[in-house]
Amino acid sequence: MDEIAYRRAKARVEARLGFYRHVVIYVAVNLFLIVLNLRHERHHVWFYWPMLGWGFGLFWHGWNVYSYRWNSARKDRMIQREMERDARARWPRAGV
Repeated sequence: MDEIAYRRAKARVEARLGFYRHVVIYVAVNLFLIVLNLRHERHHVWFYWPMLGWGFGLFWHGWNVYSYRWNSARKDRMIQREMERDARARWPRAGV
């Protein structure tokens, strides 16, 4: 097995597991906040503010974890181009 491919796959799995933990904690804490709010202050509903703010953070966490699927081909092309530029800079053209 290719060591680099293994490390990339392992990093993606760890990132995915971290995201899943984040989702579970998000749901548990926000359910607690909903119950707390509705049980003690029915006339003043506030639980949606932390849910909304944390939800944006959760969305971006998920985006960062799963965006490699959409961006990996583009990223690989950019890396290849950069390596080609570096190779051209090291070996100047003949006759120049």
